[in-house]
Order: sequence, then C-alpha cells, then structure tokens
Amino acid sequence: MPAAPARSSAPSHRTVTAASTPESGGRRLVGVVTMFGSGLSNQTGAAIGSLAFPVLGPVGVVAVRQYVAAIVLMTVGRPRLRTFTKQQWWPVLLLALVFGTMNLSLYSAIDRIGLGLAVTLEFLGPLGIALAASRRRVDACCALIAAAGVVTLMRPQPSADYLGMGLGLLAAVCWASYILLNRTVGRRIPGVQGSAAAAGISALMFLPVGIVLVVERPPTAGAAAYALAAGVLSSAVPYLADLLTLRRVAAQTFGLFMSVNPVLAAVVGRLVLGQNLGWTELAAIAAIVAANTLSILTSRT
Repeated sequence: MPAAPARSSAPSHRTVTAASTPESGGRRLVGVVTMFGSGLSNQTGAAIGSLAFPVLGPVGVVAVRQYVAAIVLMTVGRPRLRTFTKQQWWPVLLLALVFGTMNLSLYSAIDRIGLGLAVTLEFLGPLGIALAASRRRVDACCALIAAAGVVTLMRPQPSADYLGMGLGLLAAVCWASYILLNRTVGRRIPGVQGSAAAAGISALMFLPVGIVLVVERPPTAGAAAYALAAGVLSSAVPYLADLLTLRRVAAQTFGLFMSVNPVLAAVVGRLVLGQNLGWTELAAIAAIVAANTLSILTSRT
C-alpha cells in the first residue's frame, strides 16, 4: 500500500533512485531492517486508521492521511510551483488525482474485505507492471501463478463482497498508474518537487471533505487520533524510511522486500483487527507473493 508520493510503494511513492552500487553487509542490514519497519508501519497505520471508520468513514480517514502526506512532502520537497510549465503541470495534476483515488479505494476496500485481502489485491498493480514489461517465459509463468491467486480470492461464494474486491482492484489500477505517472513527473521536474506538489493538490481536493465532517459530524478525540496515527504511520514514516532505504539497497532487494507487504497486512489484520483469513485465502496471498518473488529472483537486472 503506497504511503506518500514517491512510493509508492506505497502505498506507497518512490522518486528516489535505488542504489546501483554493490551493497555492503552493514548497509544492506540497515536497509532491510528499515524496509521491514517501513512495511510494518504502513500496514499498522492502515489497521489503526480503520478503527476510525465507524466515526469518520474511509473518506474521513483518507482525508486526514492526505493532509499528513502533504505536510511531510511539501516540507521535504519545497516545490517551486510558479516555475512549473504546462508540460509539468498536467502529470502533476493527474498524479494528485490518482494518489487520492488510490488511497480512497484502498481504505474503502479495507472497510469491506479486510486489510490482508485489500492490500493483496492492490499489490497486483506494481506486480502487473513488472510482468507486463517483461518478455521472459518465467514471467509468463509468474503471471499465471498470480492470476490463479486472484481467481481464488474472487471465487464465487455466499459471503463474497465483490464491491470490496472491485475497490481493491481499482486501488491496484491506481497504484500502477501512480508508478507510471511518477516516472513522467520525475523526468520533467527535479527532485521530489513534483510528488510534493501532487500531494499538496490531493490534500486540497480532500479539504471540503474535512470541513463537512467537522461541521456535520464532529469527530471524537479517539477517532481523530486514529486517523492522525494512520497518516503518520502510513505516509510520513514510510516516505522518510524510503529516502533512507533506497540509498542503501539495490533495486532488486527493494522490490523483493515490497512483496512482503501483503503478508504483513494479513498478520497485522489478524493481530490488530482480529481479521482471520481461511487457508484458501492465505494460499492465494502466498501465490501472488511467490509470483513476485520468483520474478525478481530470476531477473538479471
């Protein structure tokens, strides 16, 4: 689940280039520990944010998360908006729209089908881009494995929530679009200025939501705290952790560890929210994670 614009990946947002030099043992260990902490923070934040759903709803929680992401990124990126040209503005505006839609669809999916399944479906976005860009036979096999996992998750059954699954797939499409748009923004605007500007615009889009919530249904202190914690843990912490990680580990290592997020989501969902998954769902999640892992481990670059 992408975090703040750059990821990517969260959920989150990856504008920083991964290290291209060989990883030393110490740097790699620090990077792995940081990646684990980032993923755990991201999924824990989403779980805590869902505790505010009864009061704020997914829209309210996402609004707070967008505000936090904007504050962090605008502070770090310091975009010079007046210098942006028309060619720079249109991908930034699209990125802002995709960023907000991605988080809203993901949190709405979490509300309906649980954290583990929602994050797994969202993860199909970056996995799909990686597999679509390849012409290797092994990646075709990985695509079939992932497809089998998706079919298993979405198999017809009396309790199936197809709207929730559809929202998870929408989050996947948005994450894939987010990655492609981030590449365009990164080529046209130096540093993280483009991502910061997109985060700020996305927060402005959710500003009316925050005003309506405060006026019509004032949040309790507990709900506001949960939503704020979600913003910090799922946006601020992963983004700052990525800035540290991507300078210490190779891109392959980073991509491999990203595949752990659905597993972390399933574990956090069970421990924090009491959301238990059946063996069939767990096997489907394992298949999707295995497809990504196999693709990365067999990659030559």
